[in-house]
Amino acid sequence: MPFRIRPGRTAALLLSAVIVAGGLSGCSLLTPFKTCEGTEARMKELESLPLLASPPPGASAPRTFDGDYAECADDSGDAWLSAGRTYTYPGTRQEVLDHYRKAAEADGWRESEQKFGRSPWDVCFTKGEDGRSKVLDVSFPPAHFITDFYGPEAGAEFATGSGFDITVGSEADGATTSCWS
Repeated sequence: MPFRIRPGRTAALLLSAVIVAGGLSGCSLLTPFKTCEGTEARMKELESLPLLASPPPGASAPRTFDGDYAECADDSGDAWLSAGRTYTYPGTRQEVLDHYRKAAEADGWRESEQKFGRSPWDVCFTKGEDGRSKVLDVSFPPAHFITDFYGPEAGAEFATGSGFDITVGSEADGATTSCWS
């Protein structure tokens, strides 16, 4: 007797195979956050993290542009939320890193050893379980980047010390993420 699949079951089997394959590959077609709609509460949570507003003593917001930013980007298939601050600092990069390592550790963040695609001066931390996961990144944009993005006055301000960005990011649904990029 030949093996037959009834027409109604063909679609169900195909859908099941797609869902299982997506789960095994780490992708899911079932995430509700393909867009930024409905992510306002999660964004407010990221923007209000104390570490963003706790720079090392002597650091200040840039005089030449607003250093606060927050966005939800949904152009890659899943929505990614990020909030951050840019600061100028008259001291060294090492002082900035020491400050944030101490503050992040005290707040339960874990420093990542992953350095793929990162400058030796950039550090990244992770915190939270699936559903509450976030990454925190401290980086030092070069003055020419600041000049290109914000203008020559901003670039000159960053050339006088260690300007830095601190950014926190998360999948919109808080799915586990890492410092790999």
